[in-house]
Amino acid sequence: MTVWIGTSGWQYDDWRGPVYPRPLPQRAWLESYSARFATVESNNAFYHLPKREVFEAWADRTPGDFVMAVKVSRYLTHIKRLAEPAEPVERFLDRARGLGAKLGPALIQLPPQLRCDVRRLTTTLEQFPADVRVAVEFRHPSWFTDEIRQLLIDHGAALCLADRRGVLGPIWRTTDWTYLRFHQGRAHPRPSYGDAALATWARRLADRWSADEDIYVYFNNDHRAAAPRDAARFAGQIRRVGLRPSRVPSVRSLQMLGR
Repeated sequence: MTVWIGTSGWQYDDWRGPVYPRPLPQRAWLESYSARFATVESNNAFYHLPKREVFEAWADRTPGDFVMAVKVSRYLTHIKRLAEPAEPVERFLDRARGLGAKLGPALIQLPPQLRCDVRRLTTTLEQFPADVRVAVEFRHPSWFTDEIRQLLIDHGAALCLADRRGVLGPIWRTTDWTYLRFHQGRAHPRPSYGDAALATWARRLADRWSADEDIYVYFNNDHRAAAPRDAARFAGQIRRVGLRPSRVPSVRSLQMLGR
């Protein structure tokens, strides 16, 4: 299958120049981004869930091979804290399905203060139909237990692997696909990732998932346009371990654009 490589969002002011030509209006950035990357993670749905028509418009404005992962609204995760999830999940799905076949995984990112609650997570995962892939990003260590691992396995959900200046939590294989987020690297210029860190993650993925399984990878280190550069570089590391990356721009093309 594919290692889908992209960034967490596409609208950042300091990408004007390094990623987008300076004269290009912001309303055309999605078209510019999707012409070069085959996937993106929509972060703005977390802060303000768009109407279904917005998702439909995004689908219309992107190429046929494009995939958009969508971060579930913080109303469910940070305000409700996974309590009474039926209505928030239904509303999220009704709108996000406007993407049609371009809808990728739904990402549930939990707040760092939220401790393990098996019942609430179980009820939340039960609201998602089998045709929607779900990844869960835990940010409190109390979640990393055998019971939670089995819960993810039982619901076909992926543990979201998260790199914040090093591995956070275990690297569980809970289903036949996975989800990885790069938050902040240690290389120069900050918050970029170095070659060694990217190569290590490529090997980790290749050791646990095969070439016929999907892997979704998003770089969230958007400051100084590090994310698109690192995404393009990571594709090279993925090829070296025998996996197939989605289309990305060349690193040189991003470097030249910013001059």
